[in-house]
Amino acid sequence: MTMRVAIVGCGKVAGNHARALQQVPDVELLACCDTQIDRAEQFAVQYSIPHALDGISDVLALQPDAITVCTPHPAHESVVVAAAAAGVHVLCEKPIAVDVAAADRMIAATDEAGVLFGVVFQRRLWPAAQRIRNAIDDGRIGTPILGEVSVLLHRPTDYYASDPWRGRWETDGGGVLMTQAIHQIDLLQWFCGTAISVSGAIRTHVHGEHIETEDSASALVTFESGATATITATTALSHNLGNRVTIVGASGAVGSVLEFPEGHEGVNELWTVDGETDFLPVFGSDVAAQQDIGDINSRLTPFHAVQVQDFVDAVREGRRPMVTGSDARASLEIVCAIYESARTGRPVKPARHERGVFS
Repeated sequence: MTMRVAIVGCGKVAGNHARALQQVPDVELLACCDTQIDRAEQFAVQYSIPHALDGISDVLALQPDAITVCTPHPAHESVVVAAAAAGVHVLCEKPIAVDVAAADRMIAATDEAGVLFGVVFQRRLWPAAQRIRNAIDDGRIGTPILGEVSVLLHRPTDYYASDPWRGRWETDGGGVLMTQAIHQIDLLQWFCGTAISVSGAIRTHVHGEHIETEDSASALVTFESGATATITATTALSHNLGNRVTIVGASGAVGSVLEFPEGHEGVNELWTVDGETDFLPVFGSDVAAQQDIGDINSRLTPFHAVQVQDFVDAVREGRRPMVTGSDARASLEIVCAIYESARTGRPVKPARHERGVFS
């Protein structure tokens, strides 16, 4: 049967969702919605969508089977809860929310309604990331003992000026940690497990005239397994050096997944598994300092498509999607703990959680 899907929020990443949905067989892109109706109308024309609307209630009145949520982060909760109340399945952009309490309410609402709740973390689908996860599971890397996240990005002034909600605590929920580094933090916790202690610091070194949130952050995370990891993240570089997650396992092997240039499929830059050692020279001076955000997003479309396909299949098969609301809550816990540690100057224990049936 054809699944009818609507997109809520018509900003930059919504194009990925539209292109991905149009690649999935037996999916009808029913409607798009944005608080700025002219933007919704332009988006509808661009992607041949029959309905352009400016409110979630209007979307739900069309009785879609599912929605994808591409609004600014703090608006996720109200959209997801409304969809759950209407019995509509939800695939939401990262981060799931901007605080753990909101994430809990979203998970509870979708669980109680018996609808599926997935969150987009498409970098888990990279073969390089899957290779690390598999090598952890089968012992070639083994249980992680050390990890490192490095998010070294350039963002120009117009990145924030073109979307004034960016870089504001009320409308963005955070800076580089919440908007950029949460992808790599998701990979880190997917590899290392449950975080039990976080110490962190945040600063705004370069973009202070344009944002009130952090453009730079550092943190130390301890996991239930005993592993420790560092996180370094910034949008203050003059040259965009991409993102890296590195894992050291109990076997003594190292595996990394490097995304350079930003938005390109990650590769295993470092791989010292016994009998499989490989080192890739990946950096180059011919890569532009400023990577266009639209280009970054479009390069990620193939992996959005795979995750969208998985979500559609999960709805049809009545199973959990690849990345659930509870899965996505784990990375949010770490980000919020870094903010709290930066505020208090003390280590913070991330909020613990139980998994729901569907989310």
